[in-house]
Amino acid sequence: MGQAARTPIRSSFVLGSTSEIAKAICHELARCGCRQFHLIARNQAGNEQLAEQLRNHYGAVVTQEQTDLLTDVALDGPGKPQVGNYDLYLITAGSLGDLELARNDATEALRITAANYSGLLPWLTAIATPERLSGPGRLWVFSSVAADLGRPSNYHYGAAKAALTAFCEGLQLRCQRKPFAVRTIKAGFMATSMTIGKAPKVLCVSPQSVARDLLRRPNRRGIEYLPWWWAQIMWFIRLLPAPFASRL
Repeated sequence: MGQAARTPIRSSFVLGSTSEIAKAICHELARCGCRQFHLIARNQAGNEQLAEQLRNHYGAVVTQEQTDLLTDVALDGPGKPQVGNYDLYLITAGSLGDLELARNDATEALRITAANYSGLLPWLTAIATPERLSGPGRLWVFSSVAADLGRPSNYHYGAAKAALTAFCEGLQLRCQRKPFAVRTIKAGFMATSMTIGKAPKVLCVSPQSVARDLLRRPNRRGIEYLPWWWAQIMWFIRLLPAPFASRL
């Protein structure tokens, strides 16, 4: 396990690279010395913009790839994801979707599941090979505090994030005595377009502050809440009777 801790992050593979948190982490990684990035996102124009920033500001070598998690990705053959070899695999892809529509539309419910869990499985499977897990490396996966509790407002999203968390927890235990470190981040509200109008401003933190927190402790593994005080908030909410917790 100490071998992973001694390995600096010089190269990063980023799935969901046009999300606000991914962009903040990429800039923080570059400031800390990461000089190679492979960026994967659906929004090609946004991906190119981030790539240019990393090249121009930090002299990084950046490659790009376009994908859509809502389409089928083959587990074998030419459609199988190719993930290469990197010091860090960062998974930030996800989407709230149309939560009102999903209540009555199974297609939207499946889209939310694909964006936050099932569409990630081919990529996580390609990363978590026995050969890769036996060597030093890191996998950081963004889940959500929504995974902790079913709420009437976002239970499709929460269920998908809960499945992702359980998957990563199992993968983490698989790596318990290996140098490869799996880190699952249960993120609280961040000040991004995804949460504007949907979360109290007092509970929202900037993606930049979350990125700095991650890079202060780059060798952590296991499940963690960011910001840290979300662990206390969710502990308290889980103590509440279901009728009261469901109103939050």
